[in-house]
Amino acid sequence: MASRKQTTYGFKRTSALLQPSIRRASETRGFAQSRLLTHWAEIAGEDIAAIARPVEVSYARQGMGATLTVLTTGAQAPMLEMQKEQLRERVNAVYGYNAISRIRITQTAPTGFADGQVDFDHRPKAKTPVAPAPETTRAATELAAPVSDDGLRAALESLARNVLARSQR
Repeated sequence: MASRKQTTYGFKRTSALLQPSIRRASETRGFAQSRLLTHWAEIAGEDIAAIARPVEVSYARQGMGATLTVLTTGAQAPMLEMQKEQLRERVNAVYGYNAISRIRITQTAPTGFADGQVDFDHRPKAKTPVAPAPETTRAATELAAPVSDDGLRAALESLARNVLARSQR
């Protein structure tokens, strides 16, 4: 069996091109793994991610564990304080060892302070599409009508409906 030939024609994925830049930027703030920044909601959990953001990882002079600095608002700080140990365990699970020994909570106002405004959340899912106009559906059905295979006709009808709806916008 022959192996499949790579056909990238010299192109690279965007993530491969940006990874060194992202790594350099995150390492200047002490983040050895940029995944802690980019996947914060998955690591910390939705409830903690909604009220706090990671700011910095600083290492002690003796090298005995690092301190993760987390930014939150003053009103949410007591709630976050009670969840520090749970958060530390989740973050250490990402690193694969006991890298973070302490978590320091920094408070700020709800607006202002640029780090508090940084948002690493993913884009929200697209809203449900609006049904196309009846004349668009009719035109798509007419275009695909000569095709005898039911599955192919349905696929072509869907494609025509999408193309016609987009061109009308």
